[in-house]
Amino acid sequence: MIAQAPPIDPDVITKRVRALKAEQPIGDIFIATVDFKLVQQMTFFDVRRRIQEDRDVERYLGIQRPLRDERVRDLMAYVNYIDATFPTSIILAVESDYVTYDEKKSELIISNTRKGDKRPDVAFSNLFRVIDGQHRIAGLQGYKGERFDVLVSIFVGCDIADQAHIFATVNLEQTKVGKSLAIDLFDLAKTRSPIKTCHNIAVALDTTKASPFFHRIKRLGVATEGREPVGPGETITQATFVNALVGYISDDPKEDRDVLLRGQKLESVIDQESRRLCFRNMFIKEKDVEIGRIIEQYFLAVKRRWPSAWDAGGEGLMLNRTNGFRALMRIFGRAYNYLAAPGDFVKVDAFFELFRRVRVEPNHFSVDRFKPGSSGESDLRMFLIKSIFEG
Repeated sequence: MIAQAPPIDPDVITKRVRALKAEQPIGDIFIATVDFKLVQQMTFFDVRRRIQEDRDVERYLGIQRPLRDERVRDLMAYVNYIDATFPTSIILAVESDYVTYDEKKSELIISNTRKGDKRPDVAFSNLFRVIDGQHRIAGLQGYKGERFDVLVSIFVGCDIADQAHIFATVNLEQTKVGKSLAIDLFDLAKTRSPIKTCHNIAVALDTTKASPFFHRIKRLGVATEGREPVGPGETITQATFVNALVGYISDDPKEDRDVLLRGQKLESVIDQESRRLCFRNMFIKEKDVEIGRIIEQYFLAVKRRWPSAWDAGGEGLMLNRTNGFRALMRIFGRAYNYLAAPGDFVKVDAFFELFRRVRVEPNHFSVDRFKPGSSGESDLRMFLIKSIFEG
């Protein structure tokens, strides 16, 4: 579906934006802070068009980057957090006929009327092309506050080839931050959050010699430099560990973090909710060490029940790898609630008795039986549930 251009504005619209001029090899760039409402007003058509069709820049490069609804929804929630920020610039391009720079006042004068004309010949909402930042602009539609200034870098008179070059440089050549590294950065946060608690537990279990996860966790998503191999080595990433554990603490870790940043208290859960989020009330009471100890006891029981599978290296067995770990974590809540009430401590012996119901040898957990990918994880989870709770 081709998005129809908006009708020409009936009246002249002129806006002044304070901006600094930066000289770079490609040409001058104007760097400004612009109120979020004005950014949306100037770029409305270009952002909307992302939903309906490829834009000129994408067609020029032969790629497709549509606006992703899920990303926009996440940002619409994020912009209302107390610590919301967009520290990097949204990058825009505009034809030189519609912009003048006032050197004395350091202002960009933006108009829907060409220089020398008296009547508009374009819609103000169709003046700017978004080279980078369309999801942020769309996400700001959900902002409920009054003030949110956005950093903007504006290229004036930049042709489509140059825009494509900038687009490719910004979007296709940058190295993305891995999830494990992003999670590791939560250690620097001063405020409690579900993610930070899970991160701290992962670090503690990875660095404690008696832990079943000693030197098993890739802290930054890649092998830890200078670390001597222990047992099977680092078989799961920190992101895998944290994502599996945080689901027992919170349905919305970002929202919980925002509540705590505001100095407010999280509400306790009761009844079925307390069983589903079996660690939430412990987290609220700041019993992070106890949460870590319960997870430690659970996996010590796994190690005791199938020691050679848990300590296996190579590619043959999967119990100590991502699929095995995820499957074990997905049944953890059921096992924990079977043995105790939420908040109670469960020792390794109790978990071990449950695993004794699974009457298979370590070599049963082979990659031939439980295939790599989500299907293998699901098959192992169902096998354990039937063996432990339905056998």
